[in-house]
Amino acid sequence: MTYTSALDVAALTAIDTHVHVEKDTHGHLSLPGEVLDAAAKYFKAPTDRLTIDETADYYRERSMAAVVFTVDATTKLGHAPNSTEEIVAGAARNNDVLIPFGSVDPHAEDAVDRARGQIEDLGVRGFKFHPTLQDFDPSDERYFPLYEVIAAAGLPAIFHTGQTGIGARLPGGFGLRLGLSNPMLLDVVAATFPGLTIIMAHPSVPWQDEAISVATHKGNVYIDLSGWSPKYFPPALVKQANSVLQDKVLFGSDFPLLTPERWLRDFAALELKDEVRPKILKDNAVRVLGLGGPAGAPASAGTQAAPNAAAQAAPSSPGGAARA
Repeated sequence: MTYTSALDVAALTAIDTHVHVEKDTHGHLSLPGEVLDAAAKYFKAPTDRLTIDETADYYRERSMAAVVFTVDATTKLGHAPNSTEEIVAGAARNNDVLIPFGSVDPHAEDAVDRARGQIEDLGVRGFKFHPTLQDFDPSDERYFPLYEVIAAAGLPAIFHTGQTGIGARLPGGFGLRLGLSNPMLLDVVAATFPGLTIIMAHPSVPWQDEAISVATHKGNVYIDLSGWSPKYFPPALVKQANSVLQDKVLFGSDFPLLTPERWLRDFAALELKDEVRPKILKDNAVRVLGLGGPAGAPASAGTQAAPNAAAQAAPSSPGGAARA
């Protein structure tokens, strides 16, 4: 089944750009149960995980759209991910509220072919990567062919940055290495692939200044604000979101670990200009996700379209307060 959007953008109150589907229709979990339970405990979140259809109902009731995905970390975890095919099929059933992103294990020999298949056969609208969970350095040239395919399709890629609630408080953090999610590694990717729209997920603590620098310097880099209650946002991030980065920050919750209700309640208390709020909640996502018409078309006057990825793809290369 190929996904086609039926979103009524004008009717949406917000677009949540960061939503995990943790359970499939057969009860299989996206990550090992021990890891998911530890993350839920860390966030003080419930463990009654929703299927994709239940997730759609949840967002439909709130007049919101949601970007949904899983993370394929098979090589690192030895655990089969949820099926991207099933996620896309669920999004197609609920295409009035859901936007499916793909996921491939970067270590897989056929990662590039898998990504191409998810684009051409399934119609995914972007990709999600988690360098710490997938155990890869995103700046390593081995992964450049993967970015080439995504950039050529004009699709965005979300990369986890900063600390993570996955593995939190487990011995050795479940063997997960935080340094792989330093946003400076994405500076290399953004410079090499100016046509690849990169979304750095989460406030990037302990590298918030680095993330701000990359997003300010690179026109193709954005920040989603998921995984933290806004009342805990680093002051520097709030300051920049209210000024030079107002067209480059996106609402994201990290649901189900953090609910959009809690995020929006605390967001309302932030000292932001009135004209900035709708950009963060919806307008920037409409533009970055290409929901206002052709991919990259402006969502409203005064916003700048994302770079044309296909035209700017790089040449072929050789061979709580923490986030999920």
